[in-house]
Amino acid sequence: MNWVLLFLILLLMSISGTVYLITRFHRFSFIERLGERHKVLSWLASLIPLGGIACFGFINFYSVIVVILHLIIFWLIADLIAFIVRKAAKKERRRNIEGVCVLLFTAVYLSIGWYNAHHVISTPYSITTEKSIDSGKLRIVGFADSHIGITLDGEAMAREMEKIQAENPDIVVIAGDFADDDSKRSDMIKACEALGKLDTTYGVYFVSGNHDQGYMQGYRDFSLDDMYAELEKNNVTVLEDEAVMVTDNFAIIGRRDKHDESRKSIGELTADISPDVYTLVLDHQPNDYDNEAAAKVDLVYSGHTHGGHIWPSGYIGLWIGANDFVYGHTVRGNTDFIVTSGISGWAIPFKTGAVSEYNIIDITGKE
Repeated sequence: MNWVLLFLILLLMSISGTVYLITRFHRFSFIERLGERHKVLSWLASLIPLGGIACFGFINFYSVIVVILHLIIFWLIADLIAFIVRKAAKKERRRNIEGVCVLLFTAVYLSIGWYNAHHVISTPYSITTEKSIDSGKLRIVGFADSHIGITLDGEAMAREMEKIQAENPDIVVIAGDFADDDSKRSDMIKACEALGKLDTTYGVYFVSGNHDQGYMQGYRDFSLDDMYAELEKNNVTVLEDEAVMVTDNFAIIGRRDKHDESRKSIGELTADISPDVYTLVLDHQPNDYDNEAAAKVDLVYSGHTHGGHIWPSGYIGLWIGANDFVYGHTVRGNTDFIVTSGISGWAIPFKTGAVSEYNIIDITGKE
């Protein structure tokens, strides 16, 4: 409900802010001169830039909101700075310099955000353990939040899997939100087939996230069970509140998403695992850190936050208590926690607070 309230607030800000933007567009000199002759026509001309912004609607509704909100915020800041400067210089406004600066800055800022969302990088982590691991080393490649369709369709996912294969992973793990409400069955199938082509030592493991189920039943052309069937057809192990002994000294625990009220506690899932076994937990949402650290698991890998996605939303998530951590690597007790920013993201094809990534996690232990 907290996120629903946040989106409603953002929507209201966008509507009221649109009126503010129209008044800002009206301050450009050529529109002001038009207003001296045709007042109504000048205000109609001020609506034209909104038509350009509305073109982002061909992507989706959320993209329009993002562009409008950034214009509003940057223009408010620019107006404040311009007001202070003109007061100090004791000069009247003659040209809408701040307006030009805002339009250019917003275009550059969101272009960088577009690049960050669509360009996937690899982010490495190195972790050591006192526990025994076969060969002394283990390379995990992980990703989450592909939300198939927003920046990565089936073919694009296949290209990313080729990059992951080149990392020579011992195991590949997927921490949820593989698909979304807008994902197409054809893209989902291609993405699953790409996973099936991965050549690893120990296989590919998957846990679902809050979007995999689909919030709008019947909206997309496949079900969660259909996706599970395609994953399993392509040799991906789907974990639903279960632990798997990958080797004698390495176990993977896959947790149901937090929104599933039937999910077991981490204590229940680790009860039968020897403390000498290295344990990797896949948990889509990073918000059970105290319990997972108390259970003394070794590594917890999560997604969900998208690393903040649109700045400063990640800090808002921490403030309202939605997550224990937003991005990167942290340690509690003897447990390592890694949160990925996601190989893509939900709905918004910009990332101004994060990058798109997959992770290379090298574990070094006793041989």
